[in-house]
Amino acid sequence: MVETKEKTKKILSEHADKIAKRAEEHETFISKVTHLLGVLGFGAFCFILGARPQDIPYVYCLFYVTFVPLRWIYYRYKKWHYYLLDFCYYANTIFVITILFYPRNEKLFMVCFSFAEGPLAWALIVWRCSLVFSSADKIVSVFIHLLPGLVFFTIRWWDPVYFGAMHPEGNDRRASWPYAESKSYLWTWLFFVPLITYTLWQILYFLIVDVLRRQRLLRDPEVMTSYRELSKKAQKANNLWWRLSGLLGDQNRLLMYILLQAVFTMATTALTVPIFLSYELHAVFQVLKISASIWNGGNFLVEVMPRQAILKEEKKKKKSVVTVQSE
Repeated sequence: MVETKEKTKKILSEHADKIAKRAEEHETFISKVTHLLGVLGFGAFCFILGARPQDIPYVYCLFYVTFVPLRWIYYRYKKWHYYLLDFCYYANTIFVITILFYPRNEKLFMVCFSFAEGPLAWALIVWRCSLVFSSADKIVSVFIHLLPGLVFFTIRWWDPVYFGAMHPEGNDRRASWPYAESKSYLWTWLFFVPLITYTLWQILYFLIVDVLRRQRLLRDPEVMTSYRELSKKAQKANNLWWRLSGLLGDQNRLLMYILLQAVFTMATTALTVPIFLSYELHAVFQVLKISASIWNGGNFLVEVMPRQAILKEEKKKKKSVVTVQSE
């Protein structure tokens, strides 16, 4: 009886090892395929950006309506679905509606420009989004923040309708858009109206996540929100964010998070005004965003992934030692 039991344990252990090995091989293969498709997709996007910039808005819309629903399915399984209530998805939804249904609405365009080149663009840099082609999740995260700015860059400076308005026949110098000549109009639609729209999102987010779904979140600590993730990482690192969020005490960290995010949004939104008025500055900003995401991706590949591989091997060794001891 004891001998049969030991044989059964050995057989199950061998099968478990085989399954784990196959799963690892499958994961490696998926990563390679993702890397291939990611590089080809990014290359195709760059080609379209140069060859047919007028099509970039529709490429972006196709990306959004394809990958965001897929991300919701994946995040629902991982209990990360509350991330899809974050401001970046709220803003991207406004972008898609504007491009598809109100492409010539100048006021909506300016609000979208402010969001794309303000909070979303700087979040890409500040939160260190990494362009890692072997990770579909990281690719989508980068593109959610990067593509809108490139879309509104092409519309602002390369769209044939606006380009013709800025370069009148018989005039070598670039002319300002009619509404760009009025500073008050410019600040209204690039700063004040976007902030009102942002405040509306913040109120809705607070009501849904922190009021209506509060008990659900308290019951299950595995369900993640942006605040939970940032707090967890900040507390572990004991960084500036953690110290600032604790200025009013631990019981008011959520309030401080909302206030700090509002300050960040106001500052980055204000920076969109000079970017809107200067082609050169706007072009440099695109290079900065792309460079930052690629640099962060390089850091992830060179520094983070080797550490993850070492930890994975250590877990395997511990598991094998435990298996041997049990035998």
